[in-house]
Amino acid sequence: MIRSTVQKILRHLAMRYGKFPRLYTKFCNPSSEEYTEFLRRHGNLYALGSNCNILPSTVFTDPAYVRIGNNVDFSSCTLLGHDGSIAMLNRAYNVKLDSVGKIDIGDNVFIGHGAIVLPNVTIGSNAIVVAGALITKDVAEGDIVAGVPAKPISRVEDLVKKLQAQTQSLPWADLINSRERGFDPAIEPQLVQLRVSHFYGNTPTSTAGRSAALPQPTFNK
Repeated sequence: MIRSTVQKILRHLAMRYGKFPRLYTKFCNPSSEEYTEFLRRHGNLYALGSNCNILPSTVFTDPAYVRIGNNVDFSSCTLLGHDGSIAMLNRAYNVKLDSVGKIDIGDNVFIGHGAIVLPNVTIGSNAIVVAGALITKDVAEGDIVAGVPAKPISRVEDLVKKLQAQTQSLPWADLINSRERGFDPAIEPQLVQLRVSHFYGNTPTSTAGRSAALPQPTFNK
């Protein structure tokens, strides 16, 4: 009861006034949709389009320099707007340097888990940044990029065609086709059961059954 009351107060203060953002994300565990709305109101981003999903674990070091288009999804990734070595260099060489840059993201973009986007980068529309990629230069429209540093490995339009064919060959294709959106909680349990059965055969679904089916460890005496 106390916890839910605290969460309600923190959520209200965060969404209404932008207060206590760290406590809000830690104790309220907002969904990506809710957190995106929080950023829209109080995240200080240069621009944030519609139908975006941003996880609370996404890091924007300099949100004022970030422009985000429509239908952009972020996994747990990092967008760097400045060169962190500048303060050290200023002291070490008695100079006054500056090194910041924009990050400009087009429409229909996905940035994968663990990806890092450096300053002065534009990611074109209809692009995918693969998990773990290091983006050091512009990503062309429609490209899929991966690696350190990231390089084009394919085109999104080709991936869509491949995934369409792959999806229609799945035993649960009818369920996928029946969904109105990318996720339907009403049919998700059935989908999970079908997938597990397909991946592992007739694996018991209960925790107890699964434990019993696994080989038991042996110990040297």
